[in-house]
Amino acid sequence: MAEGVKKLDSLPIVSPLKVIDYRTIKKGSGWWLAVVLVESWNKRNIGIYLWQRKKDGRWHRKQKFTIHTMEKWDLISEAVDDLIKDM
Repeated sequence: MAEGVKKLDSLPIVSPLKVIDYRTIKKGSGWWLAVVLVESWNKRNIGIYLWQRKKDGRWHRKQKFTIHTMEKWDLISEAVDDLIKDM
């Protein structure tokens, strides 16, 4: 399956977070990166999750970055756009 496409996999996210929608960016045998729209306490936000598969075969969250507002996203995307041209 192409990267950046929603998969039918169940995300390793627990209550009180409710997954509304998500897109897997990359998933391999040891790492899984996804952008997830979640709802908690009647508020929605976007989380960028990085999970690592442990020896027990289960996915464990390694990192999470949350975007709470469109204004915050605008600041982040502008900064990335400014820096990415120097890669």
